[in-house]
Formats: sequence, C-alpha cells, structure tokens
Amino acid sequence: MLPKPLDLDCFQVPSQASLQTAKPSTHAPRILMLYGSLRERSYSKLLTLEAARLLEAMGAEVRVFDPFGLPQPDAAPDIHPKVQELRESAAWSEGMVWCSPERHGAMTGIMKSQIDWIPLSVGAVRPTQGKTLAVMEVSGGSQSFNAVNQMRILGRWMRMLTIPNQSSVAKAFMEFEEDGRMKPSAYFDRVVDVMEELVKFTLLTRDVAPYLVDRYSERKESDEALSKRVNQRSI
Repeated sequence: MLPKPLDLDCFQVPSQASLQTAKPSTHAPRILMLYGSLRERSYSKLLTLEAARLLEAMGAEVRVFDPFGLPQPDAAPDIHPKVQELRESAAWSEGMVWCSPERHGAMTGIMKSQIDWIPLSVGAVRPTQGKTLAVMEVSGGSQSFNAVNQMRILGRWMRMLTIPNQSSVAKAFMEFEEDGRMKPSAYFDRVVDVMEELVKFTLLTRDVAPYLVDRYSERKESDEALSKRVNQRSI
C-alpha cells in the first residue's frame, strides 16, 4: 500500500527502459577544466594541463578555463566577459575537472570563486545538473584530501555526478619537470585512472542525465514556483 501523502500524478517507478536511448550521442565528450591558482608556475594548472592531454588522448574535447581576470563573486555584474566565458563553457560541457591547491587546509579562494560564479540555475537551465565531475588537488606537503573532500561537497550541491576516483598529489613541487610535464610516478598513474573513469562515466550518463536527476518533489512543485525558488538571489 502506497503512503497516503504520495501524489500519484507525480510519482514514477524508475525503469531500465527509461535509461535507454534510441540514438546515443556520437560527438566527443565535452570536458571543462578549472584550476585554482594564479601563480606563474601553478602546480594545479600543470596538473590540469597534464590531465587535459590525457583526456584529449582518450577522445574528449577539452576547454581549460584561465581564472586570471575573473572578478570576485558579486564584485562585478554577470555580464563581465570572464564571467560570461566561464558560464558559456559550463553550459557547453558534459563533464568537469576541478583541480585546486590545498591552502590552509582548504581549497583556494580562486577555486571557490569560479564555482560560485556558476549559478545553480539560469532561467530553466541548470548549468551543472547531471554533469560528471572529477576532483583533484595538489599540496606542498604530505598528502591530504581536504580540498578534494570540499569540492565533492560542492559537486553534490551543484547536483553533479562526482566520480568515485580522485587525485591528490603531495609535494607537487617534486612531481613536475622544468618544462611543466609530470614525472612518471604512482601519482601520474592515478591521474590516468581518474581521467579514464571520468570519460567512462560521461559516456555512460550524458544522454540520460535529465532522467537521472529528475525529482519527484520538483515534478510536484509548479513550474512557476520552482523557477522562483531556484533563481532567487543569493543571501
């Protein structure tokens, strides 16, 4: 017997058939990459670029966003060119990679600012909902997972499908050659693992993402009320 409060008009039984697609996408997976440092020799940028090469070798189309010149959230209107570039790339993407240094036990402000500029909703479009996400971090000392754990929380908040694997590179200053390429190591092998998993999850979910994140509570809520709630100004 179904619970009495259940709205039968909005209730759906998940089905295997709904996860099938008649014409699977054949274009290259579209991946947006964000890194969290403006230093001239930024190890989060070097790690991101190394991961980008791997993704391209795996058949993905990649955009790496340069955060230089991006204003702090609310310090400029959202028509700012860098904000528009970031938001357009977020809308274009089917998956993302977030890579931050760990600073004072947390992700950097540069990393958080980029994520904060990506809204939860623009009209009826949610720029991150249902997209895949991989998280990585670099640190100057021993291995830590504070930054990747924080980014996982943000990914969940943004309703993204964060993959199980992740990368944390300790003593990053020792892991890159002078030309910026990553040295062979177990850390490098883990980055390969993470990018491989990201591409697999993106291929698996991109055509059914709207169904995966469809919610009973939002089907029950009116379109007008839903739009008003998700587009409210930040508090």
